This record gives sequence, structure tokens and C-alpha cells, in this order.
Amino acid sequence: MTALRPERESGAYGVGDQGTSYGGQPYGAQGAYGDGWYGHTAEHGTSHGTAAPDPHGTSHGTAAPDPHGAPYGTAAPHPQGGADDSTAYLPPVDEETVALRIPAPPERGGREEPAPVAAGGRAARRKAARKRHGRRGGPDRASEGPGAGEGWERLSGSLDGAPRAPLSRMEARRQARARRASPAVVASRAIGEVFITCGVLMLLFVTYQLWWTNVRAQAQAGREASDLQKDWESGERKPGAFEPGQGFALLHIPKLDVVVPIAEGINSKQVLDRGMVGHYAEGALKTAMPDARTGNFGLAGHRNTHGEPFRYINRLEPGDPIVVETQGEYFVYKMASMLPVTPPSNVSVLDPVPKGSGFTGPGRYITLTTCTPEFTSKYRLIVWGKMVEERPRSKGKPDALVS
Repeated sequence: MTALRPERESGAYGVGDQGTSYGGQPYGAQGAYGDGWYGHTAEHGTSHGTAAPDPHGTSHGTAAPDPHGAPYGTAAPHPQGGADDSTAYLPPVDEETVALRIPAPPERGGREEPAPVAAGGRAARRKAARKRHGRRGGPDRASEGPGAGEGWERLSGSLDGAPRAPLSRMEARRQARARRASPAVVASRAIGEVFITCGVLMLLFVTYQLWWTNVRAQAQAGREASDLQKDWESGERKPGAFEPGQGFALLHIPKLDVVVPIAEGINSKQVLDRGMVGHYAEGALKTAMPDARTGNFGLAGHRNTHGEPFRYINRLEPGDPIVVETQGEYFVYKMASMLPVTPPSNVSVLDPVPKGSGFTGPGRYITLTTCTPEFTSKYRLIVWGKMVEERPRSKGKPDALVS
């Protein structure tokens, strides 16, 4: 049975409905000070200075019971509802007050312990944050391993966040000299740049020699051949002596698909480098013209670069036709023999009866000369032919050019 709240009746303080007062009971009696009013639970679960809870669960003049079932200032009731004399007094947990308390230990189950709040203003908190996490909130440089904070200290001043003292003039000069490239490094860089430049220039030169000279020389030779044929048709060019560098005939090698103008002389700039074939017509190297009754018609041409008209004459075989076309006639030769290698000084290959050709007597011959091996001018390659047909242009092209 729950005790009623104490009321003031007939001038007596603390008298309940049972007719008892606070001062009328002896010490040690049921509900007295030393037994159940202070420090122990009463028979009905009430305590001194508090009222028993009313039927609605609240007590008169006191706060609501603790969520754990015990009102402030009392111990929790015994499980059986009776008094437990051995229960000690426990202070309640009150989250609403500002009383001092021991904080609960931080959880260790994988959660990071919160960092203590730095005392002071915003600047102090930022400084503390830089200590813990670096200048921009990154990981602590000092905790990454031995020597990890040294490079960071050089960048940000020091590990404790304080700026380093400015370098002295001597120290600044020493560091500047250390950063400056050594003479060996500078020299190696310069040599490397020179090599690269030379390599680029050599590549450009090779491209010019092997590709551009051919393009330019073939264009010049084609233009000269076209002009020569137009002059023949118009009758402006007359047979006879020709000036050095002047074209006067066309050379056809059907097997090699070669059609190239023949000019007077073997000068490189005037004749050979322009993609044409030159006629030996000067000094001791002077040879006969195709219309001569006997003699050797000697020609020279590039094997590589500048149109390279004689590049593949080493592929000619005995019997292959070689045709010289002039303003009035076609002169057809058949390839007879070849001299693969001979010194440039062997001018006997241009004799009226060339030595080494296999010819035994005077005749009407043709000699083609060029450099060998390819891309060099160390030796000469010689090809000889013998005239087999002379055909006027009025009768049309010979069979060697038609087929």
C-alpha cells in the first residue's frame, strides 16, 4: 500500500492518515529517521522529505521519477518490494544539470579519439590544427616515419609551425651555387644540342640529296625533252654543232623505262645535275656523234640523285635495245658487253674501238658510263652497245620503241 502525502492537520506537521507525526515516533521505530526515512527504503518505498508517488506517477513538489525507476535522493527499490538494509546510497545520473562529472572513456572500437579543443581564439585553434595535420590539413608529417618531417620542415618552416629564421647572405649564396649547374653539366648539354643540330642538318641533307634533287632534276629533264621535241616539230633547231649544255637528242632504254635528254658536255651544273645525260665532247675525252660513219658515242649520267637516269643500267643484258633519237633519225643499238668495275682514270673505254668491250675493229658503238657502287663515285660502271639500225624519223618509230 502506497503512503499518502504528508499534510498539515490540526497544527501537527507531517501527520499522516494513520495518526502519527514526525516527532511522535521514537528513533529506530518503523519509518523513523535511522531506519527507513534517510538512507533506507521504508516499508512502502517512501523516503524522508519526499512524497509518495500519486496514482498518476508523479509526486507532490518533486520531479518525476528517474527513468531507471528511482526518484532523486533514494535508492532503487528491492526487486521484491521490501527494504534492503545493505543497499548503499548512489548518486543519480542527471544529464540536465551542469554538475561536475568524470567523462566516460573514449570508445576504442575503430573510432578515432576526438582531438582536444585548443584553448584560445580562432588563431590558436588553426595553429593547433596545423600541428596535428600539417599546413593544409594533410597527415602529420612527423608521424610518417624517420626523416619524414625534415623535408616538410624545409618547406613550411619547422615542424612546430613556427617560421624559420631567414637565411643569411652567405647561406643563400651557398644554396644558390649548389642549385646552379656545374660546368660539366653545361658542357654536356651544349654538346648534346650540337649533336642534335648536326643530326637534324644531316637528315635534311640526306633528304635533299636522295629525294628533292631527283624531283627537281626529273622536272627539268622532262621540260627540256618537251622543248626539244617542240623545236624539232617547228623546225627551229637545226642539226650540227651544239653549244655546251644544249640538248640535241633523246636517249631511250625501253627495258628500264628511261627517256632522257642528251646534252652537249658532261658539266655537272649545266648537264648532269639537271637530270640529263652528257655527251663526251671536249678535249681528250671527245667522242663521235651517232651519225658518224665510225666511232664511239660516249655518254655519262648519274646513277644516284639528280634524276639518276643510269641507276639500273647494270640490269641490261646482251641484246637489250638502246635507242638514240635525233631531229631526223633513230639510231638503234643492241647491248653487247659490260665492265662492272673500273677506275675513273680508265679513259680507254671511250676509244673508237674501246678496250675490254670485245669489239675487234672499227664500228659504230655506244658507251654508257656511271658511278659504282651506288651512292659513291669511287669506281665506274661501263656498258657497251653496237648499232644495228639507223631509221629516219619519216618512217616512224623503230620496233624497239613500238613494242
